Formats: sequence, structure tokens, C-alpha cells
Amino acid sequence: MKKGMVVTLAFTLTAGTLAGCGGESSQKSGDAAKKDEVQKFSMSMSTSGFKYAEKTADVNKEKWVNKLEELSKVDLDLRMIPLKDFDQKMSLMFASNDIPDVVQNVGGATTKGMSGSVEAGVFMPLDDLLKQYAPNIMKAVPKEAWQETSFNGKIYGIPSWLSNPSRRATFIRTDLLAKTGFPAPKTVDEFMTVMRALKANGVENPFQMRENFKYADTILGAYDVLPAQFEVKGDQVVPKFFDVENMTKALQTFKTMFDEGLIPKDFASISSSDYNKNIEAGKVGMWSANAQGLSGYRSKLKNLVPDGKIEIIPSPRGPENFGGHLLYSSINTSYYINNKVSKEKAIRIIQFFEWMLTPEAEKYFSFGIEGETYTMDNGKVKFTPPTATEAIEEDQFRGMFWFVHDTVYNKAKEEMTADGRDMIKYFDTVVSKEGLGSIRFVPALESYSKYPDVAPQGDDVGPKLIIDHMVKMIYGKEPISDWPKVIEEYKNKGGNDILKEATERYKKGNGAIVTKNIN
Repeated sequence: MKKGMVVTLAFTLTAGTLAGCGGESSQKSGDAAKKDEVQKFSMSMSTSGFKYAEKTADVNKEKWVNKLEELSKVDLDLRMIPLKDFDQKMSLMFASNDIPDVVQNVGGATTKGMSGSVEAGVFMPLDDLLKQYAPNIMKAVPKEAWQETSFNGKIYGIPSWLSNPSRRATFIRTDLLAKTGFPAPKTVDEFMTVMRALKANGVENPFQMRENFKYADTILGAYDVLPAQFEVKGDQVVPKFFDVENMTKALQTFKTMFDEGLIPKDFASISSSDYNKNIEAGKVGMWSANAQGLSGYRSKLKNLVPDGKIEIIPSPRGPENFGGHLLYSSINTSYYINNKVSKEKAIRIIQFFEWMLTPEAEKYFSFGIEGETYTMDNGKVKFTPPTATEAIEEDQFRGMFWFVHDTVYNKAKEEMTADGRDMIKYFDTVVSKEGLGSIRFVPALESYSKYPDVAPQGDDVGPKLIIDHMVKMIYGKEPISDWPKVIEEYKNKGGNDILKEATERYKKGNGAIVTKNIN
């Protein structure tokens, strides 16, 4: 496997430091005065899969939204889009031309969810406004994040960014592991042995799977064949699933897991909510998730299994000593201002996002409302993290509205608990030492829109054609030995055009972002 060059991500300053950067002094007194006026604007956003958000009848009546409006002096009209329907609903929104003042996208300016709207001039370029009214955002955001929210050299989106692109981890119920008598697995073979032992001890799902092979990096990463990723082979850029030998091994591993009942029989249709339900119900031995979720998983498990223990372990290594999960793009979500919005309103919207980097915002999103969810003692926050499932979900819900900040983890909150400190430790000692690089294109390859069935469905989901064949092979409806035929089908159905464009853009350095394996 060829490895690419390193993309260095600039680490951001803390919110407290940012507050002292003198951003306010760079604005005219008249503009500063406008910040005291309440500005009303509409905004669409994803539910991010959070249960509390998806079951809320009217998010605009929630007290956490109302408090946010009070603190930031805005009047929000929020339109929530369920995560599972996000791209489809976004496409319908653009087709109907019913576009709010601000649009949140999961990803950058030219991703599938934006439906070509930035290229079509639906949103306004923000360079000048950001420089004048959001100096702290301009200083904090890494250049790679700006690249992903830009088009033709101009910034269109304000990102919520990542200062470290390695996010995902392998989780394990160590209380269940202890009953097997085996140590934590280090290789794929050991991983299989532990799964079998967990099954023998009555664990319903030794490893949890999810539809479209999302969060299936634990196995796919061990063979470095994540279907949405690209690499250089010879003089051509190709998808990693072109590696027939390792793709075959990965598929055979999944088929063995399926045949032996080590993964759910309905793995191909398990939604994100069902995925988490199984974990929270104590039915799962191992799974893949964002390392940031450690505290939440532990808290919810203790409500059901008081003696249950969850840890993060290094991902199992494959035959070429690869292991780990994909490296994320440098942005999480991003925000775009409708070109029909007046300049005055646009300024206030940008000031709203700039407020997100203040200590006041950090305290609110981290701890909530003083006297209700936290208290102050000699200038220090006294905060007890929620333990009841509904309270945890409500706490997560409030954090959804921290639209612009470094989203690696909430350091202020995490350092206050043992679970949070463990999470930070695992980020530093495990997660940061593994991760699979790729070649990504910003803006996306034009051939993707021409051949949607053979284009990646996201950074972590491969082309539909590829996913469909993977599922059939694991279910035994197609022989795994036919993988070379799948590659030829991919090429014939538009893949050749994708390879040609990807290779040309890579060689010209035209929007090709290269990250390397950090194993």
C-alpha cells in the first residue's frame, strides 16, 4: 500500500485565549452596537442522530434553544433534518428553493448534501465579512478546513473543525472479556478468537455492525481496504478496494463472522439508532465508534449493568500490520449564508458564530445554566455529569448547538470526570497513533455526479455498487472469489472516468488532499 504525504493540522487556541485576541476592537463601534440588537434568522440543521433531537416536537420551543437565543441575542427559526434522511431532504430543499437564511451541511461546500448549490451561487462568499467580523474564527480554523468550505478560491462556509482527524476507536466490554480468560485482541486472528469466546459466554452480538458498513473500519482497516478511500498504485489513483488480495481476506473475515453468528444476521439493515440501542442494552461485546463517546457509553451501560466496564483498545492489526479507522476530513459540519440575506443580517449571523468561541459560550454548551445544571464555587464550575439516560441525551442535545468550535472533544467538561479523563488519555495514547490515510478531492470529483452508483457515498461509505456486492458475498449469494469481476463492473459503469479524473487532479495538485496512514 502506498502512503501519502502528511497533512499537518494546526492546533487551535483555547476559547479563553481566543477571547483575548482583541477581535471586538477590530470592528466599528456601530457594528458592535448592533450586536446588542436581537437578530432573527432561519437555519436548517441535522439532528446528528441524537434521540432527544429526533423526538422533539418543536425544537424552537426547547429551553436550551431559548437560552442560547438569550445569551447570543438572536431569534432562531430552526428546521431539523433527521440524519438518516439528510442528503435526500437537503436535495428536496434546494429543489423547492425553500432555503433558509443559514444552511448547515454535514461536510464541506461541495459535498453531496449541498447538491451543487455553492457552485450555482446560492450562497454568498464570506472572505471579507469573516476578516472584519470574525477574527477569532479566522485565527482558529486550520487552513485545511477553509479549503473544504471554499470554492474557486473563496470561502463560502464557516466550519466546525477538527484539530486531530483521528477520531474513531475500537471499544470493548472488558467485564465480558474477563469472563473469556483472553487478553484484549491485537490481531485479526485474536479478534476472531475473542468474538467466539464472547459468543460462547452468551453475548448476543460479539461485534456490532451497522448498515452500509459504516463503522466497519475495525476489520476493513486491518486490511487497509476501506471502500471509500483512494491510494496511488503505479501511476494511477485507484480505490483501495482494487487490492484484490486484501479485499478478499476482509470479506472472508466478515463472512466467517456472519456464518458463526458473531455479528447480527440483519447487519446490512441496522440503522444508527438500532446500532446504539444494542450497545446500550448490553448486547454487544465490541464495536467501533467515535472515541469521544466513551463517557456516554459508560454512563448508559451502568444504568443497566452496574458492574459493566467499557474501555478503548488498539484496533486489531492485519497481515500488513495495518490497523485503525479512517482519518476524518478536517471539518465536521459547516454553515452557509443564503445569498439573498442582507449584508446587515449576514454580519449579525457571522457575529453569532464568532460568539461561539467566547468563554461564555464554552461554559453554556459545556455545563448548561448556572443554578440549574451547575454552580460556581470560588470562581470554579461545580458540575455533576448526568447519569440518567434521558438527562444524558438532553445534555448532548444542548451541545448540538455549539455550531462553531474545535470538535475533537470538550476539554472543559471531560477533564472534570474520571471517564472524561480516560477518554482524553485514550485519544493521546491509542487513537492518535492509528488511522488510515487517503486521497480526498475538494471540490469532489465531477464524475461522481455523473456516476452516482460507483461514487463514494461519503468519507466512510463506499460506492453503492461496491457495498451491494459486499453484502451479497457475506450473505453467500455471490462467491467472494468474484471480486475481480466486481472491479471490472465498477470500471465499466463509470469507474474508469472516475479513475481518470482522480489521477489527473492528483498529478496536477488540483484540490487533492493527501493524508497518510499514521500506524
